Amino acid sequence: MAAEIVNPRSDSTTGHEGDAEPVNSGHAAEGAGSVESVGSFAFDPAFALHRGGKMAVQATVPVRDKDDLSLAYTPGVAKVCSAIAEQPELVHDYTWKSSVVAVVTDGTAVLGLGDIGPEASLPVMEGKAILFKQFGGVDAVPIALACTGVDEIVETVVRLAPSFGGVNLEDISAPRCFEIERQLQERLDIPVFHDDQHGTAVVTLAALRNAAKLTGRTLGDLRAVISGAGAAGVAIAKFLLAAGIGDVAVADRKGVVSADRDDLTPVKRELAEITNKAGISGSLEAALSGADVFIGVSGGTVPEPAVASMAEGAFVFAMANPTPEVHPEVAHKYAAVVATGRSDFPNQINNVLAFPGIFAGALQVRASRITEGMKIAAADALAAVVGDDLAADYVIPSPFDERVAPAVTAAVAAAARAEGVARR
Repeated sequence: MAAEIVNPRSDSTTGHEGDAEPVNSGHAAEGAGSVESVGSFAFDPAFALHRGGKMAVQATVPVRDKDDLSLAYTPGVAKVCSAIAEQPELVHDYTWKSSVVAVVTDGTAVLGLGDIGPEASLPVMEGKAILFKQFGGVDAVPIALACTGVDEIVETVVRLAPSFGGVNLEDISAPRCFEIERQLQERLDIPVFHDDQHGTAVVTLAALRNAAKLTGRTLGDLRAVISGAGAAGVAIAKFLLAAGIGDVAVADRKGVVSADRDDLTPVKRELAEITNKAGISGSLEAALSGADVFIGVSGGTVPEPAVASMAEGAFVFAMANPTPEVHPEVAHKYAAVVATGRSDFPNQINNVLAFPGIFAGALQVRASRITEGMKIAAADALAAVVGDDLAADYVIPSPFDERVAPAVTAAVAAAARAEGVARR
């Protein structure tokens, strides 16, 4: 029976940008309650909204009488099954496969809560699923796995894949997330997308393109410093390089990721080889001296003198939630454009601007994968939505701008066809 994932509370505020996870899954969502406060859940509106879950399954065909039943189920369904068995590609036309995404997690890096396990991750995965539906028209099913090994997760998802048109990996801790995504992309012929990495990178690039345009520069004119070498930081660095940024350095807890360090993981060693053309070493603060862009996906606090040392007309994208690495009041003293991951400040870098449209576009053309070109097309389309309204406090549109998802969807679909990964 065909079905549709729906929000069971049509009068709720589900889908508000504050419901989306922050761009760095290692940090707490806005308004996240502490464990100590759970005892008062009966009076907490968050608990009231979540009671019974945030989604349900709804049939898209009627089953009113025996005739409907005989078509929706036996014997009519047997004809469809037999046809698919003979022509497997028909599964896309006669089931929901081509319009549904699996949202897969192991619960190891959930918002600011960290490794809380699969059951506790479900409210976030449900939230992700309803954002897919509300902002992209894409059905999504939360799948929380009771395993954390790379091979276990990969094998499990591969076996689940026949039911889905795409896989969105979510809140899986680094560095395992990189290998899990890589192996799944190699083994599956459907899009596999780790949103904590690529959704963040797409929205960051869109905002950065507009910030550069606003100040009369190009991406190639900029030197960026990224605080955080986890999933988001690594992906942003690679993506900005692919898009043509002048230079980018990444800093972790021990300072700038550079080739002269002997404590790097394989992921960071690879990062050291492709970033930091300026050859900077030492602390994050030292790297910020003269830098054009700060991108924070790590938490902590950047000292004000370090922000003051950045180049004139700098951009500060401090995206940790709920506390940005640089508070906007401080950033505005020195920066031409300021962005955060929060919904209560202008220029929110929010993944919900990207992933619904990216998957909608990929599914529309039955893409076999999501390429770098498709992601860059998504970023460019997102940036273009701002148009002539471009301003220091408006370099990225709101998730509630109804132009966003259609623009990203169309751009991604066109890019998939241009790159030869579309199958229709």
